[in-house]
Amino acid sequence: MSCGCKTSGDSAHNCSTKSSDGCASVDTCGNSYKLSVFDWLSGIENPATNRDNGFVEVRFKNDRKAFFRNPERYPLHIGSIVTVESSPGHDIGVVSLTGELVRIQMKKKRCSEDQTLKIYRISNQKDVDTWKSLREKEEAVKRQARSLALSLGLDMKITDVEYQGDGSKITFYYIADSRVDFRQLIKDYAQAFKTKIDMKQIGFRQEAAKVGGLGSCGRELCCSTWLTDFRSVNTNAARYQQLSINPQKLAGQCGKLKCCLNYELDSYLDALKSFPPTNSVLQTEKGRAFCIKIDVFKQRMWFAYADSPVAWYDIDTKTVSREIYNNKNGKVSPPLEELSHPGLLTTKPSVDLIQENSVDRFEKKGRNRKSANRNNGNSNKSGDGRRNQKRPERTEQPAKNTNTHQEKSENTNRNARNDQPAAKKQQNGKPQKNFQKKKNDPNKPRRNTPKPNQNE
Repeated sequence: MSCGCKTSGDSAHNCSTKSSDGCASVDTCGNSYKLSVFDWLSGIENPATNRDNGFVEVRFKNDRKAFFRNPERYPLHIGSIVTVESSPGHDIGVVSLTGELVRIQMKKKRCSEDQTLKIYRISNQKDVDTWKSLREKEEAVKRQARSLALSLGLDMKITDVEYQGDGSKITFYYIADSRVDFRQLIKDYAQAFKTKIDMKQIGFRQEAAKVGGLGSCGRELCCSTWLTDFRSVNTNAARYQQLSINPQKLAGQCGKLKCCLNYELDSYLDALKSFPPTNSVLQTEKGRAFCIKIDVFKQRMWFAYADSPVAWYDIDTKTVSREIYNNKNGKVSPPLEELSHPGLLTTKPSVDLIQENSVDRFEKKGRNRKSANRNNGNSNKSGDGRRNQKRPERTEQPAKNTNTHQEKSENTNRNARNDQPAAKKQQNGKPQKNFQKKKNDPNKPRRNTPKPNQNE
């Protein structure tokens, strides 16, 4: 038996994880579950041919796995639905691993071969139908269980519900901050569901793995896709990677520190082995200098004087180690300005020749034209400091008669107003007078000034 995609056991196929657009039969598919295992020893013959290998790995709902022995030597492969021994009754699961790799995993997890349960049979169609019908009832049972817990006023949350394959037991997974007395709750559950009740407490990280979601990186949570074990994460991992201790940024969907903080931690620890201590103090000619921050992979350290902590100077780690050694021998280091000379840089700063990173690179030309026109207008309207500058030559020349009359009028006005330059513009061959300059002319009488009497 396999899922509807008919690709169980095919390592080249992947039905995605348990999501809305994933495989419809995700619980019975051999490739659409986060606990699926690739058997990299499937194409290799076992050298110990006389050694009996009668163990398989079977997975159930959520992240529960167990090892079972196959005494009847059923032909099993990844994705086979089997009926296994349980207490009480029997359970139904999907084979996730076979072959010699199972024995290696049992040795790694220290699982005793004598205490393993056995496989009853390969599940028939009746077993599979009963199993799927029970899975469809789990959502309604979970809602009813939450309402019963809420009516009793218990400080707990029912996260998930799992039916056993034969329906003889229901396992309720819950989270709680403190100890919960659910003796009355178990009685109410047994009366409502008419079966054996089992309560299992899980943590917030296990809840996030069961519920799923999207992380801050935009991808599906690692714990709900491929991460099978939860390693401890502490704030030292963030400090080694020079991250700000911000709980909102470092916490995941579960409210705990992100598991991905451990992914690159080993690389940072290897790079920090050659770093001087971050609490290093340099005795320079201008005073004591303290380390402000570091760049791990660029091998740079920023120092600042105790008197002026605003100005930072980046120095290579080799230079810092040398100056620390000199300070221990009684030698005073030169100022930070000399230690952070550009010649000491190991890498040259990159130059953006084509201005790829500039957002307004297409607007610069337009701004230059506007500024040039604005500057030309200001130069034409300049004051006393630009009287002696030559005016730009005109491109258009008017007719001879008009030009002669215009030159005479300009000479007359220039002689009358020595401190005012003649700034005129031509439009359609006709000169336009600058009324603004005439208004600001101190020699010209104002309109309200009475005209002198001609008779006098």
